[in-house]
Amino acid sequence: MSHSPLHRVHTLLLTALLGGGAVAQTSAPPPPAAASAPLADTTASLLTALRASPDWRSADLTYRAAQLTLESARTRAGLSVSAGASASLTKVPWETGDWNGAATVTVSAGLSVLPWSAVQEGVRSAQRALDSAAIALRSSRASLTAQLLQAYSGARSAAAQQALADAQVALATRQLAVARDRRAQGLLSAEGDLAAQVALENAQATQGRAAHAAAQAARTLTRLLGRAVTLPTSAGAFDALPAVTDTGTVEELVARALRGRPEVARARAALADAQAGVQAAQLDASLPDVTASAIYGQLADAQGNPGKTLSGTLNLKAGTLGVQASIPTRDTSAIPSGLSLSLSASIPLLGSPAGTALRQAQLGQAQAQLALDSASQAVELDVRSRFETLQDERAALIAAQTAERQALTALESARARVAAGLATALDLTQADLTAQQATLALSTQQDAVGLAALQLSLATTDLDPILLTSGGTP
Repeated sequence: MSHSPLHRVHTLLLTALLGGGAVAQTSAPPPPAAASAPLADTTASLLTALRASPDWRSADLTYRAAQLTLESARTRAGLSVSAGASASLTKVPWETGDWNGAATVTVSAGLSVLPWSAVQEGVRSAQRALDSAAIALRSSRASLTAQLLQAYSGARSAAAQQALADAQVALATRQLAVARDRRAQGLLSAEGDLAAQVALENAQATQGRAAHAAAQAARTLTRLLGRAVTLPTSAGAFDALPAVTDTGTVEELVARALRGRPEVARARAALADAQAGVQAAQLDASLPDVTASAIYGQLADAQGNPGKTLSGTLNLKAGTLGVQASIPTRDTSAIPSGLSLSLSASIPLLGSPAGTALRQAQLGQAQAQLALDSASQAVELDVRSRFETLQDERAALIAAQTAERQALTALESARARVAAGLATALDLTQADLTAQQATLALSTQQDAVGLAALQLSLATTDLDPILLTSGGTP
């Protein structure tokens, strides 16, 4: 039956602590687990809990804000209806006239009818912002997932380092005891005795660093999730990282990243906004301010006061249509009906800022294009760098596998020498520790390959955090 590298670490640790000798013992049964002891978190439970974390919910709220912005823009671009009222009280002439009151109720409606109107462009801009927000939401979720898996891998590595540090301290303690015994017999110099003491102190410092690394990894997971976590007590009880693979050539990976990275999406949306600004400036510079209006109804009585009227206004430059109905509350049956048409135009002859505004918009478009080019180049560099990092980690994995085989072969050779009386139990313990170190290095390198693949998948936007857990919805 095959064993994982972490399983071999625990086997070798047991050998080291026993001093390489075969000792017959009767082990006591393990104490029963407490009924209230919490179960250790798995990768699946951590990934599921991540969906309720503060950063995950913050990304959701950012996307929801973009949705509301689009809804608001669509509302402004749709039909708007309002009602109002006005009242007046007059006395003419002041000396002999009577007070006369008048009230009018108005109903107004407005609609953006031409495609170049500002509110219509606002809808298109808000839609682009929402599309960018959707990409940013997926990227934020994927980034949080990668951070969690990296922290989980760090916690497992710290647990393995702790076990190895304990074995190193045990071995260094035995070596110091042997050194001091030889020193007492006059077989070892003071320098050799101090070297053994330094080795023990270094092993103890490594033990402390491993404990701190384990605590830091747990704190990182707690911060990401916004709740306490329960991690396994041994490295062998940790889950393996989810397998993540990216298929395709590096050019295909770069192409996918350029389509899905949020910084490129934001730069592309900014360029589209700048292009829309140039078009709006061009229209403003070329179109005259023309307004056509029509009024039908009781235009005016003998005193010039209108009666019941229906009016409409179309502004060419703004692209908006307005309709208004006015209904006085007084008796207007005696006022004749009629129709009034008007057309007004305003063309600037001197001092118009339209030309300057157009040049500014064109400058903004050029800047947005440069920003898009810069973001695209940065993304391509990032993907190629992570692709090469993954290749380097895979090459290092082959070397780590060979180093482990070498260490295990040396361990078997040490056992054979001990059996033949050519080596001591301490030599065997040292070979055990070297094999443990090689096994841990292999496990660490396997995680490095997995994390490099995870980072590449994150860079190409192929990492789907929802698919890493079973069930559920985004």
